[in-house]
Amino acid sequence: MTVPSDPTPRPDPGRMSYEEAIGELQSIIDSIEQGQVGLQQSLAEYSRGAALLKRCRTILDDAEQQVERLTAEDATPAPEAGEK
Repeated sequence: MTVPSDPTPRPDPGRMSYEEAIGELQSIIDSIEQGQVGLQQSLAEYSRGAALLKRCRTILDDAEQQVERLTAEDATPAPEAGEK
């Protein structure tokens, strides 16, 4: 059984939050696994899923770099009183 494709344009993955991207990715996985889409639509959904996955990885990499910077700042000893 195939579900008709939704004519509503979907947001650009590059502008989605992590939560939005991961939610749509899970929805795509569910629909493909349940056989709700045909082969051609599955291929299109797979491509969309790859873009969403790339977006999620980018967001996670950025967050990891931010944590590393914050951790490095916390590890830097504070100057003692009177030091400049």
